[in-house]
Amino acid sequence: MATSISYKETIIKANEAEDNGDLKKAITLYEQAIKKEPVNEYAYDRLMILHRKLKQYKEELRIINEGLKFFKDFYENKSQELTGENKKIIQLSNALMKSVGLKSKQGKSLYYPEPIPRWEKRKQVVEKKIKSR
Repeated sequence: MATSISYKETIIKANEAEDNGDLKKAITLYEQAIKKEPVNEYAYDRLMILHRKLKQYKEELRIINEGLKFFKDFYENKSQELTGENKKIIQLSNALMKSVGLKSKQGKSLYYPEPIPRWEKRKQVVEKKIKSR
């Protein structure tokens, strides 16, 4: 029976592969790490960097889009998970966020925590590189 290695062990192996110059193995390991712990941004960042080094901009864009989708959904759903007695807190929080300009009138977040803004900027750069090729 094969034992599954942990997220941390996968990252360590991926870092070792990267240090040894085996970028394809590192990419495979980082993708496995994302499947194990998608809420950890480190593997996404390393994958983006490796694809950039290999000039695989379409793959880098794919990783950026996957990361953006996951983290945006994660932050949107995080506030919707609270119910019941926390409902009043959510209503007050949403009203405050709208009044200071952090949410639109429809309730959509206008501000996201890191890594989303950084990845949005990188996405624009990668899209320009793909268009210029």
